Amino acid sequence: MSEGKRGVLQGLTAYCIWGTFPLYFKALSALPATEILAFRIVLSALFLLLFAAATGAGAQLLATLRDRRTVAFLTCTTLLVATNWLVFISAVARGKVLESSLGYYINPLVSVLLAFVFLGERLTARQKTAIALAAGGVIVQTVSLGKVPLVSLVLAFSFGLYGLVRKVARVQAMPGLAVEMLLLTPPAAGYVVWLQAAGKASFPTGSSMTDILLLLAGIITATPLILYGGALNRLRLSTMGIMQYIVPSGHFILAVFVFGEPFTRVHLVSFGLIWAALALYTYDSLGVLRPATAAAGQVT
Repeated sequence: MSEGKRGVLQGLTAYCIWGTFPLYFKALSALPATEILAFRIVLSALFLLLFAAATGAGAQLLATLRDRRTVAFLTCTTLLVATNWLVFISAVARGKVLESSLGYYINPLVSVLLAFVFLGERLTARQKTAIALAAGGVIVQTVSLGKVPLVSLVLAFSFGLYGLVRKVARVQAMPGLAVEMLLLTPPAAGYVVWLQAAGKASFPTGSSMTDILLLLAGIITATPLILYGGALNRLRLSTMGIMQYIVPSGHFILAVFVFGEPFTRVHLVSFGLIWAALALYTYDSLGVLRPATAAAGQVT
C-alpha cells in the first residue's frame, strides 16, 4: 500500500471513529459525566504509556516531560481538552448531540479566527465572509431559540484554543497527549478513589456491557488520535481539512436520525449558513494550499 493510500485509510478511520463517538457515550449516559471523564483520562494515560513502551517512544516521552516550556504549554492544553471532553460527554447524555455537531462544524472557522487574532495570520476575503456566515448561523439560533448555544461555542473555542496552544508548543501528537493525560491522572485517579471510598461510585454498574465499555475508554480515546497522527504525516493539509467534516456530519446524522433530536426550520437556517461558510472556507483553502503542496511534492 502506498503512503498516500495508507494516510487516507488512517485519516478516514480516525474521523469515522470520532464521528460515531455519540453512540459510545450515549451507551454510558446513565453514569455521571465526571466519572466517565475520570476513567477516560486514567485509562488513556495507561494505554498511551503502554503504547510508548511498545513502540520505543519512551525516550521521546521523557524528553517532553523534561522540557519545562513544553510542559507549561501542555498544562494549558490539559485544561482545555478536559473541558472539551466533559462538555461533550455531558451534551450527549443530555440529548444535545445536534448542538455539539454545530460546535465541531464551526471549529475550523474558530481556528482561523484565533490564528488571525493571536498569530497575526492574514484572512482572505473568502475567509472573512465564511466567519461572518458562521457568526450569522449562531446569531440565528440565539435570537430564534432564545438562548446562546453554549455547548457549541464551548466545544468550538476550547478545541480551537487547544489547537492554537499545541501549535505554539510544537510538540508531536502522541507524546503531547500522553503528557496531558499524565498531568490529569492524579486528580482523575484521586476522584475515582474518593467515589469508591464514599460509596458514590457508579462503577461497577452491574451491567457487564456498560462496565466493559467504560474500561475500553482508553483504547477508544487514544486509537483515533494515533491514526490521526499517522495520517497527518502522510497527507496534505487540504485533504485532512476536507475529511474533518466527517466528524460533525456523523454527529448530525446520529442526532437527527438515531437519537430523534428535533431539527426545526431555525436549525435548518442556522446550519445552512454554517454549511455555506464551510463550503466557502474549503474552496478557499483548496485554492491556497494546492500550489504550495504541489511545489513541495506532498502526497495527495
